[in-house]
Amino acid sequence: MAPKPQRKKPLKRGKTKPTLPVREEEEPLNMESMGHPEIYPLVLTTMTQEIFDCRVDEDVTDDQPYKLIRKEDILADFENRAAVSDFYPVKKIVQEYPGDELLLVYDKDFKYGLNFYLIGTEEGKESYLNPPEAPEEQEEYKEYIPEDIYIYKPPVSKPWVSLGSEKEIEEESVKESTKQVTYMISRKRSDFGASVKFSDQNASTVKDAYIECTAYPDKNFTLKQLERDVGMQAVPQIRDTSTQTRWAYPKNATTQYYPREFSEEEKDTLGQSKTLTEFLNNVSISVEIALQQNEIMNTFVDDWKSLAEEEGTFGDKTDTHLKEYQSFTDLHNLAEKMITCICWHPVVCGLIAVSVAVRLSFEERVHFSGKLLLQPSLILFWSFSDPIHPQLMLESPDDIFCFKFCPSDPNIIAGGCMNGQIVMWDITAHADRIENIKAGGNRSKKVTLKPMFLLEPDSNKEAMYIRQCAVSSIENGHRKVITDIHWLPDTFEINRLGSVFENRSGISCQLVTCSADCTICFWDIRPQKALSSQPPAEKKKEESIEIPFDLPSTFLHLDLSWKPLSKIRLSKGETTLDHCPTKLSLGEDNLLYKAQDKILAQSKAVKAGEMNPYQNLEGGLANHLKPIDDFCTKFFVGTEEGEVIYTDWKMERDPETGRLMTKKPVSLYSVHDGAVHTVQRSPFYEDIILTIGGWNVAIWKEGVTTGPLLQSSCAPKRYTSGHWSLTRPGLFYVGREDGSIDIWDLLEKTHEPAQSQNICITAITCVKPWAFSAKQQLIAIADYYGTLHILEIPWTLSHPSSNEASSISHYFEREVKHLEYVEQRKKIREQEKKEMDLELEKKKIKTYQKSKERLETELKADYDDYLELEKSTLVRLGLIKVEETGSHVEMM
Repeated sequence: MAPKPQRKKPLKRGKTKPTLPVREEEEPLNMESMGHPEIYPLVLTTMTQEIFDCRVDEDVTDDQPYKLIRKEDILADFENRAAVSDFYPVKKIVQEYPGDELLLVYDKDFKYGLNFYLIGTEEGKESYLNPPEAPEEQEEYKEYIPEDIYIYKPPVSKPWVSLGSEKEIEEESVKESTKQVTYMISRKRSDFGASVKFSDQNASTVKDAYIECTAYPDKNFTLKQLERDVGMQAVPQIRDTSTQTRWAYPKNATTQYYPREFSEEEKDTLGQSKTLTEFLNNVSISVEIALQQNEIMNTFVDDWKSLAEEEGTFGDKTDTHLKEYQSFTDLHNLAEKMITCICWHPVVCGLIAVSVAVRLSFEERVHFSGKLLLQPSLILFWSFSDPIHPQLMLESPDDIFCFKFCPSDPNIIAGGCMNGQIVMWDITAHADRIENIKAGGNRSKKVTLKPMFLLEPDSNKEAMYIRQCAVSSIENGHRKVITDIHWLPDTFEINRLGSVFENRSGISCQLVTCSADCTICFWDIRPQKALSSQPPAEKKKEESIEIPFDLPSTFLHLDLSWKPLSKIRLSKGETTLDHCPTKLSLGEDNLLYKAQDKILAQSKAVKAGEMNPYQNLEGGLANHLKPIDDFCTKFFVGTEEGEVIYTDWKMERDPETGRLMTKKPVSLYSVHDGAVHTVQRSPFYEDIILTIGGWNVAIWKEGVTTGPLLQSSCAPKRYTSGHWSLTRPGLFYVGREDGSIDIWDLLEKTHEPAQSQNICITAITCVKPWAFSAKQQLIAIADYYGTLHILEIPWTLSHPSSNEASSISHYFEREVKHLEYVEQRKKIREQEKKEMDLELEKKKIKTYQKSKERLETELKADYDDYLELEKSTLVRLGLIKVEETGSHVEMM
């Protein structure tokens, strides 16, 4: 069947068709493929309908959808409007029509694709106006035909229409793409049956000779034998002889011996011995009983070991499952909330912060916007000493979806809101409260977690709410939810053009955020130089604003006036749409994993009495800073469409307009079949990136533009989050929407997770491991219902093997070489395909030339046969005479 034509909207009344240029005569559209060769669809405008009195719903209706139009009127319309006429596509049909009136039918349902169609034959017109009616006898006969009788309908032959199946069959057929290689091995006839001579030679001096590999004990594979099965059997006596000579030159040697057998006389003597017969009769019964008991049960089992059970304590190398350690649930706020982000405190051991948000869709948020304003948006600080009462609660103007501790000062926190604002907190005044979590009364002892970890909670059970220090400007910031936020390391800083300079202050003062409004922004928390040029009246107004006593003035200069330093828009180029970033990873992210010791040293210096460096921030980016030329400004971005983009944050000027614009992405890959939730660099390799989104995971190597090193198959459930292991290079955790967590171990498997474990009954929203000591590691897993699960990581998943880092590095190198090989093979295949196409074209040309020569030869032979037939016919009629002596022909 032919595909159903797409329906088009009919033309509205009152609109005239614009004047069109003169078009060339084109072939009319025929419905021969649908079985109606006499029908020609047309588009009649309102003006044409008025000329020929065939207006829709007036002249032609559902009851009478046709109109007879005179042939002379259509020809006159050709003379008046020429190619502008709507009947111009069927001009030839109209001119050759034998009758005086043509039938025009209104196609209301667009059965043939247009609003009218013309019947181009008299037979078609008669069959439409006078449809054949079934005779009454036949109808009566149909009523009496029982349903069980099968009526044979002969098949009707139809012309074959090619839909491209022969091309698919030709493509699927097996063809030899490479040339076959033939090897021939020959030998001289004189070598057959030749004599062979063997001789001795020294294996250590002669080249390409046999060298013995002597065995030596390996301590790594020495096994202590605890039990030995020995079978006793009567064997002939063997005599061992040896000499005390020195074995200076070892050589391969064999020893052959002959067994000593009893003679016939000795056999007869033993057979007639009474002592042997009595011994066998006494022992045979006990041996049979022992054999029967050994078949029923193992008689060699140690009963004392069976009485005691092995202790399944933490640290057992055979244990590979995560163990539930503790869980936190906010019992004070009864609203249905989910956990959106997790951050372990970088200094205080046993303290973790989580951000919560209401579980509502966008439409529900708009509907309940009035109620949401009355509910506080918080970041909760949980301590292992008190799993019920949060230690601190950070307030924000809207729900927080991502936040990070400052790498230079853990008391400074930055977060991204759902409304696109950035919020800053300074909890320096409350540092004593969270550091009061201790074991016993001695503060100098370092807090360590143990399986039976219980700390004395603070006596103050009242919730401590902390207001934000500063909020960014709504007009100049992001327009939608902020999906990711990162602090730039204290080793560099950038300007509004994206150029990198040295950071002389030694503290992190810049942030980078990405949002669902298709932008990536860089922020600077220092006061800008423009603020110093304000008139004194405005400065007095700012100074006259009263600051609450419980609000620190650290970032007061940013409140409601904080603007981004630079803004990057990820444009798709071909269309007006942009890429929507969800997660990003800078090139210096791996340095933040190793910054814990530096934070501890800075926090100790602040405690010693030094001034907090964030209290007196210097203004703006100085002009005399030294630029860093060899710095890599490229970074990875994951989008909402499942794309992974490798782009540059440096801006460039448009040569035509002179405006700053974002550079085109270096590479773009569509690997994931859903939004990317994780883009993270490995803490062990600077150029290895893990991305998680949709139903699969991928591992990338920076600098490799051919694709991912590893791309998993589709998982049974959608992936929601993930994280690299902090101690094992080849291990990472992936959370799923069914509440399970997949543990990938690249040393064990690379095509599927090494193991899966169910944690909760709802989707996992965030995964964050943390190493407290060399012996103990925990992992925080948050779910959609707002519960924070703390689990203990077993010994096998936290302690790497001796050569794991080098093995994983070799694995990545092999995958890079494999990708290069695949690209080379693609190029070779393309070149081979081009060569094969050229050979086919040459063969076609040769066959065409041969066929042309053969055709000329056949035509010449036919012409000769015709001349011979003509001659013989004329001879039989006597019109010509052939002489016997020669071939001369004489006409009569």
